[in-house]
Amino acid sequence: MADPKAENALREALSTIEDLESRWSAARDYLKIDESRARHAVLSAEAADPDLWNDQDHAREVTTELGRLSNDLDSFDELRAALDDCLVLTEFSREALVAGEPDWSLLDELSTTVSSLEGRIAALETQSLFSGPYDANDAIVELHAGAGGTDAQDWTEMLLRMYSRWAERRGFGVEIDEATEGQEAGLLSATFIVKGRFAYGWLSAERGVHRLVRISPFDSQARRQTSFASLDVTPLLDDNAGEVEIDEKDLRIDTYRSSGAGGQHVNKTDSAIRITHLPTNTVVSCQNERSQHQNRARAMQILEAKLAERARAERRAEMDALSGNRGDNAWGSQIRSYVQAPYQLVKDHRTDFETGNVEAVLDGDLDGFMEAELRRQRARA
Repeated sequence: MADPKAENALREALSTIEDLESRWSAARDYLKIDESRARHAVLSAEAADPDLWNDQDHAREVTTELGRLSNDLDSFDELRAALDDCLVLTEFSREALVAGEPDWSLLDELSTTVSSLEGRIAALETQSLFSGPYDANDAIVELHAGAGGTDAQDWTEMLLRMYSRWAERRGFGVEIDEATEGQEAGLLSATFIVKGRFAYGWLSAERGVHRLVRISPFDSQARRQTSFASLDVTPLLDDNAGEVEIDEKDLRIDTYRSSGAGGQHVNKTDSAIRITHLPTNTVVSCQNERSQHQNRARAMQILEAKLAERARAERRAEMDALSGNRGDNAWGSQIRSYVQAPYQLVKDHRTDFETGNVEAVLDGDLDGFMEAELRRQRARA
């Protein structure tokens, strides 16, 4: 006699697998898997050339791209294999049902495997959102305190922690290059680099003004305070990108003693560097490295990235397509509100994506907000 519960479980699994098969096939097209295989073959041949490392810059480009393609293709092929394994499990489960002896251990394994596959294919689909020329790059992130006094400076430091925790969750590295402490608490500004594939693609969704509403810990009367901080993000260019040429005569270079927040963000040295590009009044600072030479090299790399982005933006009619428009760092310009009093809510005003778990968001649970904004941007493109 058939077991209706087991039949229903198998039917649901088969329906989900059919949907996953369709999504996997669609991913083959929009991720251009066939083109990637052809490119992988070309790069593999180059990598096998014994003369490849005669040009070290080119060799690094080849091996880096080859490594990324290999990872992408391996992940895609592993999904195909996992789908095939699911189909085998469904056949075994069906045979057990036909024999009148449903195997619940098989059905449980099938359910677990299907759930895992749903997450893996969703991650594959998210990758399709990163189609920009710099989305795969590391990201230079700048935070600046806005309206709100000491609370805004504290909020800036909270954001630095939030994005550091988000990066840690994704296995990305974080290097803090500059942190200017606030007058009483927190930070006036911070510049940090997030290192990982698609770091810029993800963080480009966070560009704008972030608003915090809470009971102020700095108010003796425990009143509710609204404070603001802005985030800007730039793709970090490879050392040999060569998109811009910088004339040394256009630079003003100042040295100073680094001073992070309580020493926790930066090394205390006498070799901090501030570089001002006079024609554009672009200012970058670095104080995290051990020597003046290292700080200068990192500051120049950040300056080149910022000037390159400026040049790209100027070449396009739509300024905020890459460079963004942060607006005023105060009321009416926020992209997202984080409310801790009188209720608990984080809401993105561009997408209406929201959650009541404020603490989880402040601890780096940001993927839902980022993905919603990236999908909105793609829909508008």
